[in-house]
Amino acid sequence: MDSLKQTVYDVVAGYASEGLNGVSYLTRSEDGNVFTVTDFARVRGKHISGVSTVVRLVGEIVIIEQDQNDKTVLDALIQAGVPREQIILAYAGEPVPETEW
Repeated sequence: MDSLKQTVYDVVAGYASEGLNGVSYLTRSEDGNVFTVTDFARVRGKHISGVSTVVRLVGEIVIIEQDQNDKTVLDALIQAGVPREQIILAYAGEPVPETEW
């Protein structure tokens, strides 16, 4: 696994954990370029699920599609050494270049 991909994997994996009322799992696409954190919990007796984090790699660019975390993935990536210029916050309206899906 190349250095950027490993860094993104390590950062996003840090958001998957067991909590008081639920659990979050890291999932990764077969090619290793899309990472998600999927959450399952029970709140007031009701089962809920969702995806809190979606990050994908396109070449040397990190595109954060969704981030519902208290400590943002952006901050964690920068702390891990990824330059801000390599990160796009798609969920915040930053322009995403045309890419092949």
